[in-house]
Amino acid sequence: MIDVAGSRVTVRGAMNIGAAAALKEAGEAALAGGASVVDLAEVSEVDSSAVAVLLAWTRCARERNLELSIIGAPQSLRSLAALYGVGELLPLA
Repeated sequence: MIDVAGSRVTVRGAMNIGAAAALKEAGEAALAGGASVVDLAEVSEVDSSAVAVLLAWTRCARERNLELSIIGAPQSLRSLAALYGVGELLPLA
């Protein structure tokens, strides 16, 4: 689901409602440990909960004065963020 290596968090598999709570918790723990790059290139599926998780991670990073970068976001995630009008709130590279 989430692998942490240094400042990089790699998310694998589905980012959907079934995984959202665990993803949110694991990502926030990684950010608390100093992670600042989230790699979504290996995400296989997204739904609207993925947007909520990324917003939570973005808020968590901001609270810790970290500059978060989200890379490899699938087009489906970008489309959902745009649909909900929050694309500009996410640090998508």
